[in-house]
This record gives sequence, structure tokens and C-alpha cells, in this order.
Amino acid sequence: MAFTPVSLRGLFSHSLISHFPRKIPEETTLKTLRNLQKLFVVGTGRQNSACFSSSAICRAIGDSFNGETGMNVVQEMGKKNGFDYLHVMEERGVQADCNTYIWLLEGCLISGSLKDAKRIHGRILKSGFCEESILCGKLIVFYLGLDNLDDAMKMFDEMTIRDLSSWNSMISGFLDKNLYSQVFSLFSDMIAENTSPSNATFASILKACSRGNVAFRCVEQVHSIAIRYGFATDPIIGNPLIDLYFKNGFIKSARSIFDELHLRNSVSWVAMISGCSKSGHEEEAIQVFCQMLKSRTVPTPYVFSSVLSASTKIGLFELGEQLHALVFKWGLSSETYVCNALLSLYSRCGNFLSAERIFTEMNSRDEITFNSLFSGLSQHGYSEKALQLFEKMQLSGMKPDCVTIASLLSACASLKETLKGQQLHSYSIKAGLLSDIIIEGSLLDLYINCSDLQTAREFFNSTTTVNIVLWNVMLMAYGQSGNLSESLEIFTQMQIEGYRPNQYTYPSILRTCTSLGAMDLGEQIHTHVIKTGFDLNVYVCSVLIDMYAKHGKLDIAREILERLPGKDVVSWTAMLAGYAQDGQCIEALKLFEEMQIQGIRSDNIGFSSALSACAGIQALNQGQQIHAQSYAFGYSMDLSVGNSLVNLYARCGKMQDAYLAFRIIDDVKDEISWNGLISGFSQSGHSEEALQVFNQMNMSGVRPNLFTFCSAVSASANIANIKQGTQLHGRMIKTGFDLDTEAANALITLYAKCGSIDNAWKEFCEMPERNEVSYNAMIAGYSQHGFGKESLDLFEEMKQQNVKPNNVTFVGVLSACSHVGLVNRGLNYLKSMSEEHGIVPRLEHYACVVHSFGRAGMVERAREFIEEMPIKPDAMIWRTLLSACTVHKNLDIGEFTANQLLQLEPEDSATYVLLSNIYAVAKKWDLRDHMRQMMKERGVKKEPGRSWIEVENSFHPFFVGDRLHPSANHIYDYLKDLNMRISEIGYVQDRYSLLHDIEQEQKDTTVYIHSEKLAVVFGLISLSPLKPLRVFKNLRVCKDCHNWMKFVSKVSNRSLIVRDLNRFHHFKDGVCSCKDFW
Repeated sequence: MAFTPVSLRGLFSHSLISHFPRKIPEETTLKTLRNLQKLFVVGTGRQNSACFSSSAICRAIGDSFNGETGMNVVQEMGKKNGFDYLHVMEERGVQADCNTYIWLLEGCLISGSLKDAKRIHGRILKSGFCEESILCGKLIVFYLGLDNLDDAMKMFDEMTIRDLSSWNSMISGFLDKNLYSQVFSLFSDMIAENTSPSNATFASILKACSRGNVAFRCVEQVHSIAIRYGFATDPIIGNPLIDLYFKNGFIKSARSIFDELHLRNSVSWVAMISGCSKSGHEEEAIQVFCQMLKSRTVPTPYVFSSVLSASTKIGLFELGEQLHALVFKWGLSSETYVCNALLSLYSRCGNFLSAERIFTEMNSRDEITFNSLFSGLSQHGYSEKALQLFEKMQLSGMKPDCVTIASLLSACASLKETLKGQQLHSYSIKAGLLSDIIIEGSLLDLYINCSDLQTAREFFNSTTTVNIVLWNVMLMAYGQSGNLSESLEIFTQMQIEGYRPNQYTYPSILRTCTSLGAMDLGEQIHTHVIKTGFDLNVYVCSVLIDMYAKHGKLDIAREILERLPGKDVVSWTAMLAGYAQDGQCIEALKLFEEMQIQGIRSDNIGFSSALSACAGIQALNQGQQIHAQSYAFGYSMDLSVGNSLVNLYARCGKMQDAYLAFRIIDDVKDEISWNGLISGFSQSGHSEEALQVFNQMNMSGVRPNLFTFCSAVSASANIANIKQGTQLHGRMIKTGFDLDTEAANALITLYAKCGSIDNAWKEFCEMPERNEVSYNAMIAGYSQHGFGKESLDLFEEMKQQNVKPNNVTFVGVLSACSHVGLVNRGLNYLKSMSEEHGIVPRLEHYACVVHSFGRAGMVERAREFIEEMPIKPDAMIWRTLLSACTVHKNLDIGEFTANQLLQLEPEDSATYVLLSNIYAVAKKWDLRDHMRQMMKERGVKKEPGRSWIEVENSFHPFFVGDRLHPSANHIYDYLKDLNMRISEIGYVQDRYSLLHDIEQEQKDTTVYIHSEKLAVVFGLISLSPLKPLRVFKNLRVCKDCHNWMKFVSKVSNRSLIVRDLNRFHHFKDGVCSCKDFW
């Protein structure tokens, strides 16, 4: 950069150009010139140009000096230090001012003279300018610039007023020296002294967080402080925060920070895209890139590098080619970062023609360029070409790194090129790379693959950084060579030297035992596996199964298999059974298919396992094919196969086929047979049939087990049959099953669903041990009954007991927040699911939040929340919003929501009914009639409302306007009198709820004979005041009936419990537990 004085003309009111020589002395360096230019900038920042030119320093050089011109004085300045020139000023009677000292300190900084600076510092103190914050700041910057941290800190401590600039200078100075603890200490003091930080402050602190690898809670604290001072949405702060949150695994938090930035620059997009890619969220990285393009932000080379890397990782090679076209379009095809990413893409997918073209056209190449090609060539078997490319790399003068050498050694190993591998070995020694663990492992692998065990052992013995990986490689090498004695020696020696065997050590020695028939030694190793805690390791156990299976000890292999959570292919039927029992259904079916391809005929265990796998993933078609094969081989009536068939058809909802499979079982049916049918009926909604089968089981003499009781209790809960449930509870007490956690969980659900929340709580309190299912059942029960506070208190207790919540827990918790109107608390719980508990919210969780907004009357906010959801809303979400619109009479959003619902479920009658009710309330009679007409035209029929109540061990069902009940006359007379009594205390009939339970042709006066009213009246007539009155209904209770029951509970002085389609309603003294929102 040439120093051109002309370019400064016009910048100052009294130009300083005349004071500078036209020809700069040769000894003046470029650095000095640049700092001199900086001096003018500093001066203009301190005060205006006129003031600067009239300062003491300008006056000193502006006059003649012993006949010399100002130009000569400046030339003379180059020969004097700043302190000497201060003497010249004093001799001329010019008093140094603040700007003079600033100028002199700048000169000291340029010359690097600490001595002169300290002398000037002393003059500053004597002249009384020590209180000037700008001078103090300059001194701090000077000391920091010369690495004199002690004097900088001393100067800072002596400042009476520390401004933002001084704090930032100190923080930045310590940051440059990597003194992160001092950086955080300064920042803490800064906040404590109520000095408001700037975005530059936060940028430095976040750099310290990133470089210093501090605990993540420190990052969170800095983030919260940034939020407090209003800087969280500044990209200067937000960009590093995104990077830090990604590095610590908080993906959603990083996304939230990104979304809240008021301005997104290219760094923001790079941080988001690269963060998603590096954290395993490659698809999201690509989505963010698309979002960036839509925002019309110009992509940088780093952006393309990140998104190309994401595409490569998940194998989206066609997308990568499209990105390549965009790279060309944006003119970035010559950027090294981008070219390296493209090379990795094409090498990974085997398109070496394109890779070679990119490589040839690159303007500059680095180690990553060559490594990308080396890796791709070796991966696709082009090891020889990889070695040829290495020669080109050497000719280009580029030095290989550890990754390069490791890739090339892998290529040599596959080609068995010992000589070239040894040459690379020599190069690694000369380059000082041999101590790298990657290279050591690759070299050992090279010698082993080249069958040079002696050299491999010598190299192994000579390595300075022996670790468990190298021990395992040697152990595997001797095992493959059939050398049992050497394998045992390595296995023993590694433990003597303090290396504990891991999941890769044991398989190597066990395979050697298996191949050489050393069963005794293998059993000893198995004992060692158990002692060291690897007896449940998938990799270790698969080899154990192989060893025992091959030596005829199938019972031990089966025992190991039953604990194994993984895959092995040694013993076909044994492993097939293991997969099915462990839930690895797809793998089991793959293995079964492979058995057939290999011509291995399955036995009954194999068929049973394969059918269980089909049941696990509800693969009905494949299960039917296996059923046909088992029939052809004569196994269809086998007990194990029959039980699996019952389970398959039950899980797939084919209960008729399940019952037929159950009937044709040849042997005596066991508890597994009965349990499969009972649980199948219960889970498919045929609860009454499930209880009938349970009674048949008792008659057959087969004793029910814990699973049987739990299935039967669940069936009773599904139909709210508290009588049957109570009887089952009594039998469980006799057999001792009631003390089991699983049984108690089922009982809690039973009582909660049957409206007896007090009994559910009693069962919960008496449990000797509780798990997450126990808490979930009770939390959900309280929530369904409208006891939101109790539900949330129980959730807090759950956390205090260190019981980990799951997605089921949060459904109850969020529902409870809705019931008690804690909207914000519910949102916090939703956020904590992913951030604190690692649970991805599902649709049912979002539905609870929507319900919470709706219950609070925030219908517009509920709609916004739905539109902001990260997943597509389903009918449940929209139906929840539509219900809220009905309650709050919001016609506009109600119509919009109904249209969404009709697109998803055009045959669901509830949508038509709810929207019709909204129109009725709004007195839009023509629109209401239009909805009814639409229902008729589309053939949509509303499910008739029905209610039932249990009186004296019998269920009494009621329909709308039902007069078929034996006590119908008595019920209607009592109802008429009851309506008169509640009318006297303020009950007014709501005639806008007609469509809920009656058809158009019926008259408005029939609104008071909805089925739930009839059931309640029958209960009032028939049940003692001491017995609870519980009514169940298949539909949602209408507004009029809900209001009617409140008045009835008041005039009758009775508590009413009504369970409708959504929840329980507890009516007492004229108040409902749902707070009039349901």
C-alpha cells in the first residue's frame, strides 16, 4: 500500500499535509505509515479536525524551529523518540495536552518502546491527566499490546471511572492471551459494577466460551445475560450462540436462537447449516439451506461446503449434483472449500469422472482435497489409483497429514503392497506422524493383511502409544492365523499391563476358541465376560451364541440369546427366536428369509419366532405367508406356532382369525394361548369379549398369571365396568399379584377410568414401588378428572423421586395445565420436553397446548400456535381448536378450522355438528341449515348419543328421548318436577345445542331429554345418597346438559360424576370440575 498524502487533502479544516515531507525517509516502514494514518482517525474521533490541528502537538510543529520548516521538524521526529520530542515541546513553551499524550503513546506503540511509554505515563501522572479515561484507556491498550498484562491490570484497577471501552479492552486483551478464567472474572466484575456490556463484550465472552471449552451452564448464563441486555437477537452474539448450542447438542435451542435473530447474515446461515450437519440433522441442514435461498441471502462458499457435506453424509447424491449447479450459477466453483466438498460428494458416490474434472480445474488444492479423493478411491476399491494420486500430491509439494497416510496405508493393505506400505511407514517416522493412533492402527493392519505377523509384532512392541485398539488388532491377527497360544499370550499380557478387555477384545479370543475347538478355554473366557460385565453386550454375546451353538450347547446359547439385544447369524433358529423375543422383528424376518434362500428348513421354533416378528411390526401379509408355510410343513396346530398365530392376528386387529387359530391349537392351551386372545380382544376394543374369554379360561382350569389379570383389568377399564374390575382386584389380592407394580398400575387406570379417582389414589399410595407408568396413570387420572393442581404436584414429586418422565407423562401434565388455566406453565413444560428431557413433542402434546389456549379464550393465539408447529397438525389438533371456537363463539376461526377438518376427515360428523352449533349461536340459521344439508348430501350420519349407569350390578343404557326403559314413566315424571325446581333457582334452557344429540325433525322441547339427563334422573331415583352416581356417555356432553347437571347437583345435594367423550365432570354444589370448559 503506497502512502499518498494527496488522498488526505480536504479531510481537515487546517490541513496537516504541509507538515509531511513529499518523500518519506527510507527507514520509515510500511507499518509506521499505517499507524500514522490510524493516528489521524484517532484524532478525528477524539475531537473535530480543527481542534486536533490546533492542539499542542500541531502548534509545536507548525512554527519554524531555529529557522527550520515544519517539514524538517517532522523529518527530525523520525530520529527522536517520543519522550525527547516532549522535551522539545517544553523548550518551545508549548504545554502538552491530552491529545499530545495520546499521540506520543501511539508512537510508543509503533516503536514498541515500553521504557518510553512508562516515562510518558509518569509525565501523565505529574501533569494531572491521570483522570482522563481516554488516556487511561490508551495506556491499557498499550500495555496489552506489548503483553504487559500486569501493568495493564494495574492501570485498569487504578481507574476511578471505568468506561465500556476500558472493560472491553481488558477482556479482549486477556482473551488474546487465552486467559479465559480472567476473561470471565472481568465480565462478572463488569456486570457487578453495573456497566452495561456491548455486543463486542458479548462477542469476546462467547469466544472465550468456545475456545475454553467451558461447561455449558456458563454458556447458558451468558445467553441469559445477553437476553437481559437486549443483545440476544443481535447476529454478532446470536451466531456464536448457535454454534455453542449445537456443539453441546441443544439442537432446538440453537434453532430458536436462529429464528429470533433480527438480522441473519451469511455467518448465521453457515452456523445453522453446519451445526445441523455436524450434529446428525443433515435433512434439517438442507431445509435451512432452502430457507436461506428463499430469503434471497447470497450463499457463501462455507454455506455450500456445509450443505454439500450434509447431502454426502445421508447419500443424497442427486441433490448434491443440483447443489453443484447452484455453485456454478453463483460463481463459486473455484473456491477451495466448495471444491473439496464436491470432491467428497462425487468420490463417496463413485462418480470419479466428475471428481477428476473438479480436481483438475481447481485453482488451489490442500490436504483435504487429496484426502477426499484418497478416501473415495479406497472405499470403492481403487487403491492403486489412490497410490498414484499420492505421487501427484508429492510432486505438487503438498505434505500429507495423518488422514492422508492412514488412507494410503489402507489402500496398501487391500493391495497387499507391503513395500509401498513400508515406504509410507518410513515417511511417517521422518514427518513425526508415527505417534498418531490412526497411523499406528493402519500400519498394524497393513502388516497383518500382508501376512507379516512377525513385522506386525515387532512394530506393535515398538509403539510408544499402545492402547486397547492395537491390542485387539494383534489379538484378532493371531486368531485369524489359528495361533491359539499367541492369542492367549496377548490376551493375558494386555491385562497384566493394565488394559481391560472391551467388547472387541472378547470376540477375537472367542472366535479363536470356536475355530480351534478350545471349548474349555472358551467357557473360561465366558466366565471372565460375566465378571467384567460384558455378558449383555450384543457383540460379545453373538460370538458366545455362535461358540455354544457350534459345539452343541444350544441351551446355553438360548439363555444368552434371551438376554441379547442384538443380532447374530450363527445358529439360525436360535437367533431367529432371539430377534423375535427382543423385538428385532425386521431383522428376524430378514434372517428367516435368508434361511429359506440358503435352503434351511425351519422348525416350529423358527416358525413361531418368525410369526412373532410379524406380529411385532403388524406385517399381516407376510405373516399369512409364513402361516401357509407352517401349515404345509405340519406346524399350524403346534402350540408355539398357534400361540404366535393368535398373537399375530390379534395385533393386526383380525380377531376372527385369531380366534380360529386359537381353536385349532392341537395341544392343551396354556396361559400364553389364553393371554394372547384376551389381550387381543382388549386392545382391539372388544373388551366385553375379552372378559368372556377370561371367564372361559377360568372354567378350563388354566390359572391366570399376572399378564392375564392385567389384560382383564384393562378390558374392564375400557368399558368402565367397575364391578368386574373390583372382582378382579379381589382375586389379585388373593393370589398376591396386587403387590406387583404392573398390576397396581393397571388398577390405578381402572379406577381412574371408572370415575373412582379416590380409589385410584389409594392404590397409588399403597404401592411398595412405583415406576414411570405408575406416575403416568395417576397424573393422567387426575387430569381427566379435572384435578389439574394435584396432577402437577404429582409430576413435581415424580421428578424429585428421580423417576424419568416420558411422552405419556407430558400428555397428562400438559392436559393438567389446561384444566387449571396455566397457559405459560404449559408452554414451559412443552419446551422442557426436548431441552431438559430429550423428548420430542408429539401431536397429542401440541393438542393439549391448543386446548390450553382455547380454554383461556385465546383462540387466535391457538391458531397461530398450530401454524407455528414443527409438525403438520392432524384432525385432533383442529378438532380441539374447533371446540374452543364453539365455546367462545368465534365464527371466523371456527369456519377456517372446520374447513381444515373437512379436508382431513370429510366423513366425521363431529365437525358438522360443532360448526352447526357455532352458526346456531351466531343466529346464522341459513348456514346452519346448509351444514345439515351438506351432511345429508354426503351421507354423513351422526352417531346417536347414548348414556349408561350401573345400578345394582346392572347396566342401564339410555338413548335420546328413550321411553323403552321399564321405569320410563317414573323417570319422566321425576324429570318434569326436577326441571321446575331448578328453573326456580335460575336454570334457563339452552336451545342452541339441539344438533348435538337430536335430528332436525325433532322439536326444540326435546332438548331436555338428552340421554345423560335420563341416566342421571334414573340414578337419583334408584341409588342411595350414600352411593356414588356415575354416568357415562359416548359423546361430548352438550352445553345445556352440562348447565342442567350443575343445577341438579345443587337442588338434589348430590355429587354427580359424568364421563363423556373427553373427560370426567365432577358436579357438586352447582360447580363442575371442568370450570365450564370441555
